[in-house]
Amino acid sequence: MEYTVQWRLKGDEYAGSFGNGFTLANGESVTGMKKIYENDDETVFEGKNGHTVTCLHKTENGVTVLKTVFENKTDTATELELLSSFAINGIKADRIHRATSFWSAEGKLLSQDLAELNMEPSWAKHGLRIEKFGQIGSMPVRKWFPFLVLEDTENNVFSGVQLYCPSSWQIEIITKDKSVSINGGLADRDFGQWTKRVAEHKSFTSPKAVFATGKSLLEVCDKLVKAQCPDIAKIDTDLPVIFNEYCFSWGNPTLENIKKAAEKLKGSGVRYFVIDSGWYKAPTADWFSASGDWIPEKSLFPNGIKEAADVIRSNGMIPGLWYEFETLGKDSKGYYDTENLLCRDLYPVTVGGRRFWDMRKEAVTKFLDERVISLLKENGFGYIKVDYNENIGAGADGSESYGESLRQTVEASRDYFVRMKKLMPDLVIENCSSGGHRLEPSFMEVSSMASFSDAHETASIPLIAANLHRLIRPEQSQIWAVLRKDADIHRINFLLTSGFLGRLCLSGEINELEKEKWNRALKSIKFYGKIKHIIRDGFTSVIRSDVIDYSAPTGYQAVLRTLSDSALLIVHTFKNTANPPIDDLLEGYVVDDEFGSPLDSEFRGKAFLLRKMNT
Repeated sequence: MEYTVQWRLKGDEYAGSFGNGFTLANGESVTGMKKIYENDDETVFEGKNGHTVTCLHKTENGVTVLKTVFENKTDTATELELLSSFAINGIKADRIHRATSFWSAEGKLLSQDLAELNMEPSWAKHGLRIEKFGQIGSMPVRKWFPFLVLEDTENNVFSGVQLYCPSSWQIEIITKDKSVSINGGLADRDFGQWTKRVAEHKSFTSPKAVFATGKSLLEVCDKLVKAQCPDIAKIDTDLPVIFNEYCFSWGNPTLENIKKAAEKLKGSGVRYFVIDSGWYKAPTADWFSASGDWIPEKSLFPNGIKEAADVIRSNGMIPGLWYEFETLGKDSKGYYDTENLLCRDLYPVTVGGRRFWDMRKEAVTKFLDERVISLLKENGFGYIKVDYNENIGAGADGSESYGESLRQTVEASRDYFVRMKKLMPDLVIENCSSGGHRLEPSFMEVSSMASFSDAHETASIPLIAANLHRLIRPEQSQIWAVLRKDADIHRINFLLTSGFLGRLCLSGEINELEKEKWNRALKSIKFYGKIKHIIRDGFTSVIRSDVIDYSAPTGYQAVLRTLSDSALLIVHTFKNTANPPIDDLLEGYVVDDEFGSPLDSEFRGKAFLLRKMNT
């Protein structure tokens, strides 16, 4: 196996073997370079024009961190059309695993043999076989996660990579003979309309990627996930419970209903009370179209929104506030501020009633400092939920290519997360994008937690929550349990046990729940307190599920997460399933505690806190 680079300068010859139009890899830029230096941490190549390209490949803690640095050492500017974050040759593999993703269906595993993809070598070992995938735009987890695992079934070896790229990205799998090559990074000129001008004696560095190997898919995923280094707020490190009032007020928060919910939650063990969308809208407006100006609505909060924050704090919780500060609804003033909006071909990028701030502009930063950071500070909020509900697409004006403008503005968005934390060091940041469209490592590293999905009303909640164990740290995966007054006790337990697959977040009609149902919620918070250390530090060794149709799941799911002598087993049944076969997962353990419903019927959920026998 060899760490190398893929790059291409505008004007260079393309590769043959029928690859042109599929890939920009292995063209003249690569075939014309020579290796000039190598050690354990880096390999340096020199291009035919005197440019140097350095592959950084530092290995520690069981993973290899990869980046590529292009240096223009000439006296003339040049233009890149491709620069990989990782490029690895000589992998033995016959099967691949990818994580698919759509709205409310994040992280479903797709496993395929290379032969199934028509990727086996030709009889003459001629003609490239290429599988290329990625996403275009500002929602980096849309259709695919930036993630790939290769499997060598003969030797039981798994090799996985995760890309840290919040804008358009791509991954390529290439075969020509018996070995496999993979490369990935920013979406290139062909795929993502990206070129990058590098001035004379300047350099450009790719986003990073992380690579790991292991003896199972879950082992590799665990290494990749634990390599993520999130900046979690100190107050959030013990994984406290969240309440979000969206499914309580449905976008119509008022001082009165916030008081009711906060008083109900007092002493429950919930630490954060998040006021969701609508706090800025007039009574006749809708929350989606009115977003963008970020002025608390006086008819909702006659004495200012600080009064609501004070009510939450008086009931023992930290107040949080929802924003979607990178975009603008059509009823906001900013929607018409074309000087500071992203444009394409001089027209504002307009998508589904949304426009986008050009986050590169100083005027935008100044506006957000006033309407976001100052508002949070002055009114006593300690938590922000940052939502993001549309996609920029291929890019915008303002740079040498649409793709480069997109990269710059999305990086500026991510930088604003960092700015919020710098100016408010104790701030808890939730990363949301219509649920899970930004569950990508570089955004996860500047957030305390993230919304796992918008699948709050579905039966697929535990399926999605389990999928994400392969992709993000469970301690950052906020899972909603929306408690409805008309739900039976088994539905309540189904939802609450789903929340144990990550960060437990309550929502729903909590003031109208029967006593038995509310007591179940309170008991779930206490049970969650006993298992938080396993959620945070454990290893997910089993995800057992054969569900295909998330809209009508059948069968069951069992997830086992272990930590030293303890374990957490979470089981859910779906349609036409009862008493699932889980005895093998309980073998060797004693049950210290449990929560949920008997698993003797469909759509039940149960969690077991386990301890190894004789310990």
